[in-house]
Amino acid sequence: MSAAEPTSPPSDRAQRIVEAMRRSIGVRGTAGSTFDHVAREAGVSRGLLHYYFGTKERLLVEVVRRDAELRIEILEAQLAGARNADDFIELLVVSLREAVREQSDIVALGFELFTLARRNEEIANEYVGLLRGMREHVAAVLADKQAEGVLQLGAAPEAVADVLFSLADGIAIRMLAEPDRDMTPTVDAAVTAVRALLTHAPS
Repeated sequence: MSAAEPTSPPSDRAQRIVEAMRRSIGVRGTAGSTFDHVAREAGVSRGLLHYYFGTKERLLVEVVRRDAELRIEILEAQLAGARNADDFIELLVVSLREAVREQSDIVALGFELFTLARRNEEIANEYVGLLRGMREHVAAVLADKQAEGVLQLGAAPEAVADVLFSLADGIAIRMLAEPDRDMTPTVDAAVTAVRALLTHAPS
């Protein structure tokens, strides 16, 4: 049974556990969020955490997955009203800034999972699946916006999605590492690059 499919359909208790871990990370950080803490906050036994997720690392994957799903759902709803590429880009920038400002621990957890994936094949498989799902979902949004005439993609939708995530990840790391630094010039430079990719169809 994988972390992506703890039950079929997903149990309300499993979702409660994921949300409890998410809250715990915001208070205690990743290292301090033990199964004991999470079990108490979720109102379940410690054994149930092991039943659904097996290890803390697999539960952390689910936390990142759930956070990504929520953010993409919100962003997708906002992007539905984008009338042009500038509207689209502005919403992407706002989403990035809000994620780093309001959920910095969860953003940092995503980078921690990459490190874990380098040493753990099971987590690597989960992590790759998570990245693939996010890429495919955003690529579908990009393709829809291109069909509507809002965007003129300079490359295949999945390639553009990869570039967007790569830029966002790189800027997020710098925001987290230097929280007092004004990142406006860096974000503006990224916007220039992204605008070219979203408004210039390949010849």
